[in-house]
Amino acid sequence: MTRIAICVDAGYLFAQGSVALTGTKQQRTLLVLDPPKAIDELMAIARAKAPDATLLRIYWYDGSQAYKGPTLEQGQLAHLDNVKVRLGFINSAGQQKGVDSLIVTDLIELARLGAICDAVLLSGDEDVRVGVQIAQNYGVRIHLLGITPSRGSQSKALLQEADTTTEWGKVTVAKFLSVRSIPATTIPATALAAAPPPARVVGAVPAVAEQLDKCAEDFAGTLNTGDVKGLIGHWASQRGVPPEFDGKLLAKSRAEIGRDLDETEKRYVRRKFTERVRAEA
Repeated sequence: MTRIAICVDAGYLFAQGSVALTGTKQQRTLLVLDPPKAIDELMAIARAKAPDATLLRIYWYDGSQAYKGPTLEQGQLAHLDNVKVRLGFINSAGQQKGVDSLIVTDLIELARLGAICDAVLLSGDEDVRVGVQIAQNYGVRIHLLGITPSRGSQSKALLQEADTTTEWGKVTVAKFLSVRSIPATTIPATALAAAPPPARVVGAVPAVAEQLDKCAEDFAGTLNTGDVKGLIGHWASQRGVPPEFDGKLLAKSRAEIGRDLDETEKRYVRRKFTERVRAEA
């Protein structure tokens, strides 16, 4: 079977990708992925390593917090042609768990069933090496893909086990990954002490409504084109602001008015944010 699979450890891609771009590991929330461009670069590696093979599919492995479900970004990826998103989980310490075992299982099963002859593997963890070894025993060639400096970000044993190795540099990573620009917010030292009591209805305190309007507009202004498209797609079938945006919106609003928002105010700022994003689409 002349087919190739591409297996992507998203945790490694974001962590090491941010190092390649900035020199240090950045928080995942600060990173912006352009999924189609990332897919294009992965496909280029697959064509170079196995020019006669056709694509089976791209497996995208990532973590998800159980109480939040898939992120907007993960949902976007899952709807792309030829992409299958497989989710492990993120524990209370923010660590990705269960992803390596998913990669190992898929490599072994695809090899055992003769579904592929080659696999591109973007990962650096020692724990996936056993999957590489067993897949190779079934005749599959493993092409390990790393991000500079791969010698420092990938297991030495994994590098030695692979049939071929390739390294993405900063120029390549910058084609599909960027660091989000977040404007600094200065909060007066007296803001918390001078904060007014919560309003039962936002409309009863015009100043609060104006502050929340500004928060919704400013936060919407930080979104890139991919964020806007993702949110519009989300609202086509679901209601509410996705958790990864909702938390930031409420935090910004809290900082602006100097206290926690009541439920009426939360609904208000969410509605204003939604309206603003739809107007940008």
